[in-house]
Amino acid sequence: MSKKALVLVKPTPDTEAQIAPGSDGASVDTASLTHVINPYDEFAIEEALLLKEKGEFEEVVVASFCEPSRKDVVVKALAMGADRGVIIDSTGTNCDSLSIARVFAKLVAKESPSVVFGGKQAIDDDNMHVLTMLGEIANLPTINVVSKVEPGEGSWKIHREVENGQKEIYEVTLPCVIGAHKSLNTPRYTNLRGIMQAKKKPFEVIAAAELGLENTSQVKLLKVSMPPEKPPGKLFKDEPIEEMVSKVVELLRSEAKVI
Repeated sequence: MSKKALVLVKPTPDTEAQIAPGSDGASVDTASLTHVINPYDEFAIEEALLLKEKGEFEEVVVASFCEPSRKDVVVKALAMGADRGVIIDSTGTNCDSLSIARVFAKLVAKESPSVVFGGKQAIDDDNMHVLTMLGEIANLPTINVVSKVEPGEGSWKIHREVENGQKEIYEVTLPCVIGAHKSLNTPRYTNLRGIMQAKKKPFEVIAAAELGLENTSQVKLLKVSMPPEKPPGKLFKDEPIEEMVSKVVELLRSEAKVI
């Protein structure tokens, strides 16, 4: 096991993008979408870089399962300070979370990192599957929604957030898998120097088949549609306040059924 951090990142649509169903009615139209690093993955990158600066890692590798045309997400991570980039080419594949986790498990075996980082979930599908499945397949302890990392000799203390503001603290031995929460840190901005250096850093594109991709998705997306439009609201004005309040209360009782 090397003193290496492997950070897994995913291209996700820009949070301001206008999402629309594809022409087949069973996909999302991605042709006009701008993709960015999944925001939770930025916290994972930052934590790996901070720990490298403290001497916990000698190298930070960033990897993504995506089409090479979306390499900008990995290049940005290199501009933030990561040392090496890897893209596992997903062109022509139709993979569910389990298939992707299996591919990443092969990459973990190849890279032999001491810690695998990722965001706690992706903002496009919100399924939170891949890191947990990866940990199970690779037989690595996995902690998600992590808010604090305390490196130590022989084991690390990992804090994670749970419901109602409570926290859990785990003690784990390395290697392990960590899913970053937004409370973990504040990601750094890229600067011109980092952007220029990113162009000279090692960057590798690997065919998914080289990592034993089993392109046999167990999930089939049947339909994608926009949510129904909300009915227009009712506006009351130019009436005595008592009458307007009475009408609102009646609507809350008869239509909204909240009282």
